[in-house]
Amino acid sequence: MSRAGAIPQLMGIVNVTPDSFSDGGDFRDPEAAVAHARRLIAEGADLIDIGGESTRPGAPPVAEDEEIARVAPVIAALRAESAVPISIDTMKPAVARAAVAAGATLWNDVTALSWSSDSLATAAELGCGVILMHMRGDPRTMNARTAYADVAGEVAGYLRDRADAAIAAGVRREAIRLDPGVGFAKTAPQSLELLARLDRLTALGFPVVVGASRKSFLKHVDPSAKSADDRLAGSLAVALAAARAGAAILRVHDVAATRQALLTQAALAEAGL
Repeated sequence: MSRAGAIPQLMGIVNVTPDSFSDGGDFRDPEAAVAHARRLIAEGADLIDIGGESTRPGAPPVAEDEEIARVAPVIAALRAESAVPISIDTMKPAVARAAVAAGATLWNDVTALSWSSDSLATAAELGCGVILMHMRGDPRTMNARTAYADVAGEVAGYLRDRADAAIAAGVRREAIRLDPGVGFAKTAPQSLELLARLDRLTALGFPVVVGASRKSFLKHVDPSAKSADDRLAGSLAVALAAARAGAAILRVHDVAATRQALLTQAALAEAGL
C-alpha cells in the first residue's frame, strides 16, 4: 500500500463507448482505443483501465454481448504488444470472464461485486485483482440516493463489508483494492468530504483507488469548468491531495500532466517543502 506522500500508480482510462462523460465516442473504434492506450503507456501509465459501458449519471445499460464485443478485441490487441497490467471496468461477471480470457488481470467493479449473485464467486474463480467501488443504485438512479448521515463513515463501512464478503467467497485479501466512488451517488460537497477523509479508507488496510479525473463535482468548486475538458487543473489538485493522503492508484484521463504534478510534489517534499 502507498504510504502518505508516496507517488501512486497511474491508471489510464480507455473508454470504448459512444457515451462516456469525458471522451465518449473518441475511442469506440478498437484501433483508436489501442492507439490511445499506447499513448497513455508512453506518458507513464502503470495500468490501463478499459471499459465498454458508460457509468455516467443517466447512462443506459449495455447488453453483455455488446460490451464483450467492445472490450475483448482491445484487451487482446493491447496484451499482445504490452506487458502493462490491464483492468476491465465492468459490473458483469460474463464480461469480466471474457476480459480476463483476453488478457486482463484486474476487475474494476463500480458495484463492488454486488451486481450479480455470481460476481463474488466469479472473482474468486478468476483469481484476478479486484477494485471494489462504492455506489448506491445504478447510473440511472444514483443521483437520487445521496442521503448520508456520515458519508465517509458509511462509505468506509460498506467497502469494509464488501471486502469481507469477497474474502469469504475466496478472493485473496491482497487482491483487493477499495474505491470511494467519487461522484457516484454523492453530491459535490459529499465528494469533497470523502476526499478530505480518505484516511477512513486507508485505515482499512487495503490499497485505495481514487477516480476523480474531470468529474462534474469540480464544477462546484469552479462553475466556469462546465465541460470535462475544462477540469484538468482541478483534477490535478485532487490527484496531489489524494497522493498526500495515501492513495495507491489514481484513475486518470491525463496521465502525462498528472505524472508531472506528482513528481514535482515529491521533489518538493524531498527538498524539504
